[in-house]
Amino acid sequence: MADGSMASDTRDTRSRTGDRPHAVVIGSGFGGLAAAIRLGARGYRVTVLEKLDAPGGRAYVHRQDGFTFDAGPTIITAPYLFEELWQLCGKKLSDDVDLRSIDPFYKIRFDDGTEFSCSADRKLMRAEVAKFEPRDLDGFDRYMIASEEIYRIAFEELAAQPFHGLGTLAKAAPDLVRLGGYRSVYSKVCQYFTNEKLRLAFSFHPLLIGGNPFSTTAYYCLIAHLERKFGVHYAIGGTGALVGGLVGLIEAQGNTLRCNAEVSQIIVREKQARGVRLSSGEELPADVVVSNADVAWTYGKLLSEHPRKVWTDRKLAKANYSMSLFVWYFGTNRRFDDVYHHTMVLGPRYRELLIDIFKRKKLADDFSLYLHRPTANDPSLAPPGCDAFYVLSPVPHLESGVDWATHGEAYRAAIERRLEETVLPGLSKAIVTSRLMTPQDFRDRLLSVNGAAFALEPQLFQSAWFRPHNLSEEIARLYLVGAGTHPGAGLPGVVSSAKVLDEIVPSADEVMRAAR
Repeated sequence: MADGSMASDTRDTRSRTGDRPHAVVIGSGFGGLAAAIRLGARGYRVTVLEKLDAPGGRAYVHRQDGFTFDAGPTIITAPYLFEELWQLCGKKLSDDVDLRSIDPFYKIRFDDGTEFSCSADRKLMRAEVAKFEPRDLDGFDRYMIASEEIYRIAFEELAAQPFHGLGTLAKAAPDLVRLGGYRSVYSKVCQYFTNEKLRLAFSFHPLLIGGNPFSTTAYYCLIAHLERKFGVHYAIGGTGALVGGLVGLIEAQGNTLRCNAEVSQIIVREKQARGVRLSSGEELPADVVVSNADVAWTYGKLLSEHPRKVWTDRKLAKANYSMSLFVWYFGTNRRFDDVYHHTMVLGPRYRELLIDIFKRKKLADDFSLYLHRPTANDPSLAPPGCDAFYVLSPVPHLESGVDWATHGEAYRAAIERRLEETVLPGLSKAIVTSRLMTPQDFRDRLLSVNGAAFALEPQLFQSAWFRPHNLSEEIARLYLVGAGTHPGAGLPGVVSSAKVLDEIVPSADEVMRAAR
């Protein structure tokens, strides 16, 4: 895998940085941290550069008035992917992180007040299905078989495989057709369920990764099996505790994380990535560069000085970006013990609301919400007798034209009223701390193009080979990880994107041999 053309300046790079080849990772989201650990395990000296004042990217942690709020991911699935990273460092995940399973995984509250609990227990799941439509029990059994088969192909076999070659696509195409990957998730679910509430309960998962269930490829039906196979987990101390554990592994490898270090440009010479330039003007030479930045930002901004043939500004402008998110973090001076750890509080519309968000780019008056109450299982995240909350509303990205600086507070107040009317009676009198995150924050703070929360939308023709590749199509020695590249968003996806690097990045020994 070694590229002989890398030899021209690697001696000079190492003379300034030490004996080991140097890898620079842009961004400290889960994809970037996992990439750094894997590169460190393969002999690289690694520097992770983070724009913010603390690691995590979308998994940043806010601490305010005695409350701890995870900024982003709160549902941890496929923990074996994290266990692998600890094993690479000769340790166990449990050495550093207290990860606990939760069952039921979450509860779905429909607009009429009825609830569906999603669980790992097949018997309990059948009972939940029967509450809404006993005739759909056979369909449920068949759907779980289909989900398992899709999981086996799309996740076990393909998620950690590089997709930059057409050969990989050609090999996967027959399974794509056979498993109905050309269908949408919602269309696939409708083959098994007749009850509309059950169709919603088994098709909403793409929203967790930025996709529209009515256009996201049916390959994402694998999530139903993924959840039941590995469970749903939370980390004591919040998801930020998992970020902290990964940073500890990087530092134990002798490698470095630098915060407040924004990259302004990837340095390219002779069509190869040779390092990065920071906004301060400082330049860091590197043998390889891995970008965990937003993929459209990487190509449109960090490579703006380099002529691009594939990911041109025109192509980036024409791409379909995921929806964004409005997130309200708040703490209360009392506990709401009737509220579960994860609750979906759905509104009166499903398809029509998603059309507003994804197609019309219109901020609707109604909404469906994800309510996170981590203090249900971890009281340490709030002062005694208090609760910490995070409520998320999918909203259109910034092409909607909404001025969130003007509309943000009114939208928050509407969400507060909705929660008070449904699952949190008395909420308005109990709030003691509050903060917001809007699509403008995704754009300005996280440098996500259009303020999209999950980079490119996971449609069929923006997935696998059609998605930006982990091996850059534009320049050599540049690699990409994170939500915008293969296999996609969500913790299993971004951590798997780092695993792809094992297949496409030469080992440190190969780089050194090529330089001789």
